[in-house]
Amino acid sequence: MPDSPNHPASVQDGIDLRALLAVLLAVALSALDTAIANTALPTIGSDLHAPASASIWVINAYQLSIVASLLPLAALGDLWGPRRVFLWGLGIFTAFSFACALSSDLQTLAICRWGQGFGAAGIMSVNIALIRVLFPKERLGRGVGFNALVVGVSSALGPTVASLVLLVAPWQWLFGLNVPLGLLALWFAWPAIPRTHKGSQEVQRHSLKVAEAKSARDHTFDPLTAIATALTFGCLIYALTAAAQRHSSSQLVPFLFLGLIALIYLLRRQRSHPAPMLPVDLLKRPMFALSTLTSITSFAAQGLAFVALPFYFEQTLHRDSVETGFLITTWPILVAIAAPIAGRLSDKYPPGLLGGIGLSVLSCGFVLLAMLPSSPSVLHIVICMAICGAGFGGFQSPNLKAIMSSAPPNRSGGASGVIAMGRLIGQTSGAAVVALCLGLWGDSMGPLIALAIGAGFAGLAALASFSRLWVE
Repeated sequence: MPDSPNHPASVQDGIDLRALLAVLLAVALSALDTAIANTALPTIGSDLHAPASASIWVINAYQLSIVASLLPLAALGDLWGPRRVFLWGLGIFTAFSFACALSSDLQTLAICRWGQGFGAAGIMSVNIALIRVLFPKERLGRGVGFNALVVGVSSALGPTVASLVLLVAPWQWLFGLNVPLGLLALWFAWPAIPRTHKGSQEVQRHSLKVAEAKSARDHTFDPLTAIATALTFGCLIYALTAAAQRHSSSQLVPFLFLGLIALIYLLRRQRSHPAPMLPVDLLKRPMFALSTLTSITSFAAQGLAFVALPFYFEQTLHRDSVETGFLITTWPILVAIAAPIAGRLSDKYPPGLLGGIGLSVLSCGFVLLAMLPSSPSVLHIVICMAICGAGFGGFQSPNLKAIMSSAPPNRSGGASGVIAMGRLIGQTSGAAVVALCLGLWGDSMGPLIALAIGAGFAGLAALASFSRLWVE
């Protein structure tokens, strides 16, 4: 496309490459940060003289902050436009990354990680909504494929990046590296990411009805609803996380009860709201509801696998920890390869069909892993892991497109928040199932039982995906 005032060099086929790069870089940073912190946790705990039971809050504070603020920030994205939420989220994430790098004790670090999680939630709550704005409808599958590619590559590189940094620098550099990269993303984002609220060109391009546009402008942010939403999902994820760490039922029940009370209050308060923070209006749409169910069950299978496989490879198949890390990396690498291909295909074929095929392949991969002989070759294991990764990657992009396409444009923020929330709930649920299996059947048989349950989760997700063919 020739350069002109209306078509700058950074714009190709109607897509501003600076804006796309800013979104993908921010997504990469938030995805990398989880994997990096998990890998560095023993080093951080040792350096800060903290026991494992306390140092785990470096992870929990980040995760709980994201879960508690995702849907409120997604609602702000619908109210203010995703640009403002994204920029504030990226700025907060960058600032608290710098604060994490300066932390000298566990309590300070946990507080800074909480702030960092809030910023990451700002990015995650609207990143798919921004992809929807940047890409025309007929190429949305390609856009979400890029997003899935970045998440897959970041997840694959996280442990390796953390290990390489820790070889030459203290753990503080793991957080400090976010600062220049976050500032670079802000530099790209500030002039390039479009404004999409109050009658902007992007809203007009999506041809919103007058009533929808008025509803999106006129409703206000409700702090009580935001608190109820945070309590509902924060208590749920805390209970699931505590279950994964084998806490007693007396530590779980109070949080489950509080979460249930908050959920009842939330449903009553949001009953007649035109754009509810808990997106029950979107869940009334069959395609959206089935796509969300597909997302939660498939990410439960993935979360289960990533927790169970280290035990399976080390305790059952007697591989060392270094080899286990390389074997597991096969999965996200294949996701990174398959996701953009599936994204392009989803622009031509029904997401229900593509997602169902991918998840059926994932279920078969789980079965093949569980049926490995006692002393399999590395190639045998890699092939099974590649099948799982290819299957998961084949589902992810079409499912993202189905969720976003089934929501009206003025509810893109809410739909984007549901995507991130479904992923977190699924992954945490999968980890809790593994903890239960390990507690009931031990470190030897427990991972095998968990993999069998994972095959069931993937099979259920495949059925949910195929069922969308009858509502498309």
